Amino acid sequence: MARVAPSSRGKTRMATTEQTTEDPKKIAEFEARIARGESIEPKDWMPDRYRTQLIRMMSQHAHSEIVGMLPEGNWITRAPSLRRKMTLLAKVQDEAGHGLYIYCGTETLGVDRTELVDQLLSGKAKYSSIFNYPTLTWADMGVIGWFVDGAAIVNQTVLAKASYGPYARAMIRICKEENFHKKQGYEIIATLASGTPEQKAMAQDAVNRWWWPSLMMLGPSDANSPNTAELIRWKVKRKTNDELRQRFVDITVPQAQAVGLTLPDPDLRYNEESGHWEHGAIDWDEFWAVVKGNGPCNRERLAARRAAHEEGKWVRDAATAHAEKQARRSRPAAA
Repeated sequence: MARVAPSSRGKTRMATTEQTTEDPKKIAEFEARIARGESIEPKDWMPDRYRTQLIRMMSQHAHSEIVGMLPEGNWITRAPSLRRKMTLLAKVQDEAGHGLYIYCGTETLGVDRTELVDQLLSGKAKYSSIFNYPTLTWADMGVIGWFVDGAAIVNQTVLAKASYGPYARAMIRICKEENFHKKQGYEIIATLASGTPEQKAMAQDAVNRWWWPSLMMLGPSDANSPNTAELIRWKVKRKTNDELRQRFVDITVPQAQAVGLTLPDPDLRYNEESGHWEHGAIDWDEFWAVVKGNGPCNRERLAARRAAHEEGKWVRDAATAHAEKQARRSRPAAA
């Protein structure tokens, strides 16, 4: 893990990573705390690898919340009623807040959010693959709430028990708001599914396009997930990607049946012995292509974030100037 040192501007910077040999006694004590289910707090000693994994995971989560505003943002003005505009606007605003909560949590690990944002804008950092798909119709707003936020809830309710305290606490509030998002989305889909034949067809089309990407967003299969075992050992994660995916499928199939829509998986079947819905094979080639930057909207999403960052520079400059002015005023007058 890179060591943190103050910069000349009072922020933090990541210094060159050096190989260190950590105290075996401290490692043993840390592992014992994890085994007892204790919460690890920012000032507590932690292995460099634990800190590094948290920064990677939490920053990707924060980036996903921020980029996740884009697929829905351009539908606010095109929503079919004032009520729909208001709820969608509130949802997008919530996503911005979620990103800020998690960026703040990541900063407790000694990394500056400016560095994290730079990693996103440069394409070095990753965010959820699901946000690289286009939103073609109003029904997509419903399916994103139902599928995407539904999958997020499955993941984040488990993260609310993560071993790192700031991350776990952020998830508690975020999950409450995500439940609102899922209900909003499902209500949109239920309304369309019970409407005209054209409206139901629109809903079914959105379901067809978002189902498989939603399964993929829960992460690669356990056999190809290099970080899962370590994160579970440290109780940052409590469930594997495949376990979370199964939970999402089991919840979602009955919901689709309730509104008369069909999930686009001819191999979907209920296993009486296991009590689970079994889904067909996921196209992991598509998943990895999107993760590597070759999805339908990867370039568009990053271009939008870069443009927003550049256009907002004057706000950041103004805030910095105001803070410096206030600091000067608060200094005692020279004798």
